Amino acid sequence: MDLSWMAWTNATAIFFISIFVALLIMIIWAIKWPQAPRVGILRIETTPGDRLFLSLLGSAFICLAWLAIFGAPIFGGMVVCVLYAAAVFRWV
Repeated sequence: MDLSWMAWTNATAIFFISIFVALLIMIIWAIKWPQAPRVGILRIETTPGDRLFLSLLGSAFICLAWLAIFGAPIFGGMVVCVLYAAAVFRWV
């Protein structure tokens, strides 16, 4: 299989592996300890999977904004993403 069309660097591999591991953890979590949807500050019902999706989507925009404002490296943006994800899982 020719995968030369994408720049498969260590950072790219870690990124996709991290998302895959997060999805596996969410699947195991949902099977072992099912949770009912809850209503947070957005006033919509969300499940843990919904909150993971919102965290990933918001993190993409945070990283893009970080690159536009500060440029590379993006380590500071990643710290903001982790704080954002923690807030989403806690309050949304």
